[in-house]
This record gives sequence, C-alpha cells and structure tokens, in this order.
Amino acid sequence: MVNRWIYSVLLVLCWPLVIFYLLVRSRKDPAYRQRFAERFALKLPAASAKDGIVLHTVSVGEFNAAKPLIKQLLVQYPQLTLTITCTTPTASTAIIKLMAEQRELGRKLEHCYLPFDYPVLMRRWLSFMQPQLLLILETELWPNLIANCKALVIPTLIVNARLSARSAKGYRRFSALTQPMLKNINQILTLDKHSARRFSALGAPNVQVAGNLKFELDVPKSSSQLAQSLKPLLQGRVVWVAGSTHAGEDEVLIQAYQQLKTQFPQLMLVLVPRHPERFDKVAELLQQQQLKFVRRSKNGLPDANTEVWLGDSMGELLSWYQLADFVFVGGSLINRGGHNPLEAMAFGKAVLSGPYVFNFQQVFQMLQQQQAYFQVPDVEALVGTVTQLIQQPELALKTGEKGLKLYQQQQGAVARIMAQVNNLLPMAEIKKINDDNALAWFDPHFYPNFEMAYFQSEFWQKQALVTGQSKGRNTVWFIRHQDGKEAVLRHYYRGGLVGKFNKDKFWPEPAALSRAMAEFSLLWQMRLWGLPVPRPCAALYQKQAFGYSADILIERIPGTTDLAHLLQQRPLTSTEWKQLGALIARFHQHQVYHSDLNCHNILLDDQGRFWLIDFDKCAIRTAADYPDQSWKTQNLQRLLRSLTKEKQQLPVFHWQNDQFAALELGYQQAGLNHTNQIIQSTN
Repeated sequence: MVNRWIYSVLLVLCWPLVIFYLLVRSRKDPAYRQRFAERFALKLPAASAKDGIVLHTVSVGEFNAAKPLIKQLLVQYPQLTLTITCTTPTASTAIIKLMAEQRELGRKLEHCYLPFDYPVLMRRWLSFMQPQLLLILETELWPNLIANCKALVIPTLIVNARLSARSAKGYRRFSALTQPMLKNINQILTLDKHSARRFSALGAPNVQVAGNLKFELDVPKSSSQLAQSLKPLLQGRVVWVAGSTHAGEDEVLIQAYQQLKTQFPQLMLVLVPRHPERFDKVAELLQQQQLKFVRRSKNGLPDANTEVWLGDSMGELLSWYQLADFVFVGGSLINRGGHNPLEAMAFGKAVLSGPYVFNFQQVFQMLQQQQAYFQVPDVEALVGTVTQLIQQPELALKTGEKGLKLYQQQQGAVARIMAQVNNLLPMAEIKKINDDNALAWFDPHFYPNFEMAYFQSEFWQKQALVTGQSKGRNTVWFIRHQDGKEAVLRHYYRGGLVGKFNKDKFWPEPAALSRAMAEFSLLWQMRLWGLPVPRPCAALYQKQAFGYSADILIERIPGTTDLAHLLQQRPLTSTEWKQLGALIARFHQHQVYHSDLNCHNILLDDQGRFWLIDFDKCAIRTAADYPDQSWKTQNLQRLLRSLTKEKQQLPVFHWQNDQFAALELGYQQAGLNHTNQIIQSTN
C-alpha cells in the first residue's frame, strides 16, 4: 500500500509532464485532443457496461492481436457486456470499426479510453464499472489500476505477457514498486517460458505459459475483400511489402529499391509506415528521391510505371501482406526491437527482417531454426536477398511455407486463455439487481423470477410458506416454495461484545467482500469443484448509515441431520468416521478453510453422504499466503473440541475420544491418494 502511494505521489509530481506529453502527441495527431473527459474519468461508460468484462488493449497492435480472444469472449459470455479500452486514437478507431461489425451479428461491445493511472481516477472508474474480470494485453501493468482491482475484488488476468531480459532488469531496479503490484495479479499468462521465468523471478505468484495470441490471427472479411479488389492492379508485378517501418528505415529501403529497380523494373515496393504522423514525411522523402509513387490515402492506383505504393491508410496492413510476394518487417533495421512477423507468416509469405528483433526474439529464433526467414542488416544484404527471391520465386514460396507451418504448429493460445478466464469467472451466470441502496445476487436457475422481497421473512409468512425457524445468534427461516423447492433465509448478526450494541450493521467494505456475497461466492465455487455444500440461491448487500446489513438464501438439503443431533441418537461407524475425515481432506485439498468446523455444521443425509454448511467468515487460503498450512491441523482440532464439548454437556452423546483416530485415518488416506493422483498426472 505504501509503495503504491509513493508511486502515486510521483505521478502527481509528474502531472505537468503528462499534460505536456498529450500536447506534443496532439500536435502530431489531433485526435489526442479529443475525449479528455474519458481520460480523466469525468465521462464514464454507458451503464450497460457495468458488471461485465473489461479488456485493455493499449494500442492498435494489442487490439489486433486480441481479436480472436474478443470474439471467443463474445460467444462464450453473451450475458456479460465486453468493454474494450485503449489509450491511443488509432486503437480507438479500430475498436469502433469492430463494434460496428459485431453489431451486425447481434453482439454488443462497449468502448472507452482507460483513465490515467491516478488513484482517484482509477477508483472512480472501477467503482462505476465493477467488472467481473479485467484482462490486460501484454505487459501494460499500471500499479493503481491493479491495486484498485485488488481492493475492489476484481480479478485480473494478464494475457500474451512478454518480458524481455532488459525489461526484467528495469523491473528489478524498482522492485519495491513492482513486486507488490505483481503479487496483486491473479494470473499471468505468458508468450513463452523465458517470460514466465522472468515474471516468477520478480515475485509474480501465478505464472503460466499460454502461447502467443498473434499465432491465431483474425483476418477480417473486409481485409480479404480489399486484397482481392486490388490484386488485378498488380498483375505482372513483383510486390515487395515493407510493413510497419520507422524513421531511419525508409531511407535504407528506398536506397535498396533504387539499386534494384533498373535490373527488375517489374518490382514494386509497397511502403507502409508504422505511425500515421509520418505519412507525409515519407511522401516527401519519395518525392525527393524522384520515385514514381501513388498514395493509398489519395485513392491513388498504380499503373505500369508506378515504382512505390505508399500505404498511408490505417488498418490495411493485412491486405498488403496478402498481396505480397515477400515481406520486410519493420522496426528491425533500427534499435526498435522489430514488429510482429506472424501476420506475414500466417499468409505464407517469406519474411525479411533487420537484426534488431528482440521484441519477438522467440519467434525469430524458431524461424531461424527452420531457415524460414532472411536477416538483412543493411542495404547490401537487402539488395542481395531481394535479388535472390526475384530470380528464384520458388525460394520465396518454400520459405513462406515453412513459416506458415511453424505458425500453425504454435496455435492454441485462445483455448488456454479461455480456460483461465473460466476459472476467474465462476459466477458468470449469476444475475444482479443493483439500485442506490442495495445489491442483490441471485441464481436465475433457482429463481427465474426473483424479487427483492424474498429477503424479508414477512413476505414468506404472509404466504404461509415458512415451515420453521432456528433462533440463535443468526435467525434462520426455513421456507418451502410453491414449486416445492426449499430454502433457508439467514440474516447476518454480529457476535461478541460489539453485537450487544450493534447487532447487525457491519463496517463499510466492497460488496464482493461483504458477509453475504463472500459466502455466496465461496459456496458457488465449491459446488463447481464438486464439494458437498448447499446451493447458494441469493445474497443481499443492503447499504446502511456508516455500513451495511446482509442476508442470504441457501437451498435446504433434504433428509439431513446435523452431527450434534445424530450422535445423540446413535454412534457413527468406523467407516463413517473415515468417510467424514476424507470429506474434510477434500475441502483442504482445495484450500477451503472453515472457520467454525463443528458438529452442528456437519450434516449426514439419508443416503449416507456428509455435507458441510455455514461458511460465514470462511475463505480459500492459498499456499502463498499460508505456506506452513498449519490451519488444516487447527481445523481438525476445532472439530475435536466441538465433539468434546458436546460430550461434556449432553447426557447422551455417542462419541468417544479414541474414535477421532478413525477420522484422522480417513483424512490421511485421502491426502495420500490425492498426492498419488498429482504424481500420476504429471508423469
């Protein structure tokens, strides 16, 4: 927390630099002057964007890589609104275009800029959005964004994460800031094992390799249509596409072309600068070199005399690559680190690149191993390689085929990412009702026509649907629905000395951490794991002055008797004690901590199955937070004390101290079986 605020203070001190940066960017691209209200969280997204999924893609490159994932999210979670955020106008334009395409398919997307990473701005934006999941593309890690997600119980998933050795060194230099941030991230899915190793070394607790999203290129229909419409204009030409070029590279490429054009008049260079603010400068450069060129932005069409086609239009690089005979990937002749070669590989095009490819080091290493690309460090190498590819067109085709095969072998990242999304979105089907003073969650399968009145015992009493109640510190009402379903309505009360003065008002905290919602979430997750717990039906977070009150509805398990009453009637067999021990072991294997494991919260049904109930103030305790795992032994001891207490207080209670050994034996055997299963699955 302290480290995050140090970071925030530094941001405040740098505020003039932020304004200056925007002014400089807006001189190059006037679109940066627009939508300031979104960047400062003054204008919030539409209300329909609340309680969904947020995907942050930063710039247009990350957005393009995320398209297959975006479409899978839309298909798999149609009930959750997907909001795509970014920070650049070019990415925003691309997102808006995708929104229009998906609208035609009946799918709805939301979009806005992500606010600046200041505590107040992020807190306001996230408190309004309350997403069920935040996905971040690559390594755009903002401390206040992640810290506020942690505080508001919003799970975070980093996908396509890449961390070079140089970046890792920088992270280590500021480890006091970066390590707490990394520990707040629920899951990091990396491109490769090298990035995974570096993240783990920096202290990130949950890191896995999922592969590269860019190996699953989503080619828009419009892109293929454009390529087909332009193809007739290039008949008889050899098309050399230089994509995503930077200042310092265009000059080298033009110089190489000047040497090649005399020998190969059929060669045409398609030059596609990376940044739109450089389009005019590159056009001036071509004019100075007295090259015959046309500009795509001016609807210029090439003829037989055209030497260079300047691709100064946004979002058409994939079309150019489809038209190419071979492709030079920019950002690699200068110390920029290179751009993505996968798009060219996906179309089976031979790839040329300069020596600076550390941004995609693993991909280029794989290409090199398969002899599937050409490194061209200077003008001489460019001229020699292009000459060879023109004179030996079969070499270009064969090299492109190798790249395409490699590309296809590396696919599968979307499926692996979606598996983690599913883990972090266990309650995607849960419906919510939110008003100014209350938030309710409910299971639509149990309550197809839910009403807020269901949390009031008077509602059920008026309909004569209350079948009983249990009065203790927590008042419990047993309800039989008209359709035959049975539920338990419980209002949360405070215990101890505080409860004598304030019986049912709790201190303010995020709704997801409140008593009812926390128990609902835990029950839901445990049922997904197949653990025998009652089904959560609905939960209520009711705002009160200086706090909140809470209620929960849980399905009643039919034909059950709690262990405290059962042992007053008969003893358990040795087999039953072992069965109970094995059951507790299953909960512990999933790291489930039951804060009040006693004989009143253990049920045995008429089919001979044990159940655990009453998970108020319980939690999943991760091995990272509790490395010694001593709480598991303490849990068993808590049950032992409960049995001993009942034995002392009741005249008839069929339990002896030595019977606990059978429970412990069942617990240990279940743990051993679980360990053996893990070993077998890893071998």
